[in-house]
Amino acid sequence: MDRDAVLATYEQLVASFREGRWGEKFTYFAADATVVDGGRFFGSLDDYRSAWERWAAQHDDLPVPASVDTTVMELQMFGGVAVLTHAIDSREEPDSNDTEREIETIVFAKQPEGRWQIVHQHIAPRAD
Repeated sequence: MDRDAVLATYEQLVASFREGRWGEKFTYFAADATVVDGGRFFGSLDDYRSAWERWAAQHDDLPVPASVDTTVMELQMFGGVAVLTHAIDSREEPDSNDTEREIETIVFAKQPEGRWQIVHQHIAPRAD
């Protein structure tokens, strides 16, 4: 049952990215979540959100990705903690061969009310 709940939260996170609902993606993170993205460590969700909003402001109109393909590589359950590793391939242009390939580790923790939230995410380029 917890495994299904983690996967459902993961699918909602990916759907928000796939559909360009940029602000929604942060609702799947705990307030004290940490993130490693682009080789930078963000010690809180506020730090990460601020950096992301600065980046988004430099790109007038954030495009909705033309395609986002994900593959769950592994989901490990440890009581109230889940570690999900997945591969993600995304393209901004439908006819482009320019695909961004990443591998991510997402750590979820079960909150007191029963909701699973991201407490850490590590995003890295994926080797071909």
